[in-house]
Order: sequence, then C-alpha cells, then structure tokens
Amino acid sequence: MASLDRVKVLVLGDSGVGKSSLVHLLCQNQVLGNPSWTVGCSVDVRVQDYKEGTPDEKTFYIELWDVGGSVGSASSVKSTRAVFYNSVNGIILVHDLTNKKSSQNLYRWSLEALNRDSSPTGVIVSNGDYDREQFAENPVPLLLIGTKFDQIPESKRSEVLTRTAFLSEDFNAEEINLVIEKRYFTRDPSQVTIIFSFFLL
Repeated sequence: MASLDRVKVLVLGDSGVGKSSLVHLLCQNQVLGNPSWTVGCSVDVRVQDYKEGTPDEKTFYIELWDVGGSVGSASSVKSTRAVFYNSVNGIILVHDLTNKKSSQNLYRWSLEALNRDSSPTGVIVSNGDYDREQFAENPVPLLLIGTKFDQIPESKRSEVLTRTAFLSEDFNAEEINLVIEKRYFTRDPSQVTIIFSFFLL
C-alpha cells in the first residue's frame, strides 16, 4: 500500500456547538446518536481521495482533532490545549448560529490556536473591533461552519447570515452553514467533499 499524506485539521469552538457531531458525520458518514462532552481532545480520521479520477488524484489521511470546548481563560487550560495546536494544516471554526456568544468566542479560539507562542493581548477591544490584518497573512486555511440554522426564526435568518458573513470576512475564511435537526445533521453530500477539498488545495 502506498503511503498517504497526513493532513491535520483542528475543530474548534465552544462546548455544545456540534463539533463532535460534525466530526463523526464527516469521518463515519453517519449520525452521532448521543454525543457527549469532549474532554481534552478526540481524534477521528478519514481517508479522502482528492481529484479522484484525474491524473492528479491523490489520497490523503485526514485527522480531525476535536478539541474540547471549555472556554476557560486560565493559563493552565490554554497551555494544556496548546499541545494540540502543533503542525496544523487547517482549522474548522464551529459556532452555533442561535448563540451569538459562540460566534464571538471564535476570535478567542482562532487567536489561541494561531498564536500559541504569544499572548494576543490588545488584539480584541471592548467594542468587538480588532485588527483584521491579524488573519490576512495567515498561512493556515480557516473554514467557518455555523450549525443549527433551522432553529433560527425565519424573520431573523437574514440578520444572522449578515453577522456570520462578517465573521468569515474577518477571518479571511470560507463559510458553510449546516442544519441540525434534533440530534442529527442534514446536509448536501457535496458539502463533505467541499470541506475536505478546502484543506487539500
């Protein structure tokens, strides 16, 4: 068997946003019936063919590192998580579209992962503005995934999508919004290919 190229992708976001369910769906192609809280980090893998059926076809061994969503500011929590942030090829930032705080915390998650050797003090200010240039030169691809879109009242969906569009601009990231309905994801099958292809380009 030929050796496979390894791709490490972090999956970050607050507790309860659906990271473990997303990772299970992407790697196992099935619904996670009863998700539990992730303590530390859980790693799941998927073998993905890129550019299948073409002369450029290549097979990748993709590791999705589902990092526990505790948003503790204690340095011990951050330093423990820092172990997971080495040699990263991509980051999926997951937030709950019905929970604005989970969206706001993505700034903290991304800064923690991308600046693991330095403290990002002064980057985020009290009114929510921050230095967009921080992400402009970022070599690590970022993908923003919003969950629970179906739980937003139709009258507020436009407002929420506008807010998340600003997030993707701020992070210089691509954006996908998924629907979760009572413990399972519904999705367009092409989104799985899109998600993995994003990190293999």
